[in-house]
Amino acid sequence: MKYTNFEIRRMLNSMIILVDTREQDTPTYRKRLEGFGCPSERYKLDYGDYSAAYTDENGEKVYINKIVAIERKMNLDELCGCFTKGRQRFEREFIRAKNDGARIHLLVEGGNYEKMFGGMYRSLLTPDALTASYLAWSERYNLQLHFCREETTPKLIYKILYYALKNHLENLEGDMIA
Repeated sequence: MKYTNFEIRRMLNSMIILVDTREQDTPTYRKRLEGFGCPSERYKLDYGDYSAAYTDENGEKVYINKIVAIERKMNLDELCGCFTKGRQRFEREFIRAKNDGARIHLLVEGGNYEKMFGGMYRSLLTPDALTASYLAWSERYNLQLHFCREETTPKLIYKILYYALKNHLENLEGDMIA
């Protein structure tokens, strides 16, 4: 039997955002946490910087970090570094996510396609190489790219995880007795 809308709403309201333990504690980081609009918890993630957990109908905490994760980059320069000198480490994370069947959302602050295609970043990586890497990885690793401003990041992280969780719950079979 599927969960009722009331049960789904209750579980969604229990959502907490998981923050990878490798995220650096800076004033910007703390501001980001405050902007989520829900509790957060430091948690060792195998890939990505953010994911979520919720409390199920039995009062148990359920982690969805093997279903969805968000990888945040502070700008296109950092993304270029991940596709060049940090490529092998970056790719290992995406391979782990793919092996788990997880969807990865890549959030790049301060970027947009015009900057990406126009080479408006400090890396020597050409716009064609950056675009090719991103598009190849999006196909290979079930990757979705989002651009936003730094101040929009907390809300976007929350919304991505909220709707991923909502979709997950709507497609789960509940343990209720009819």
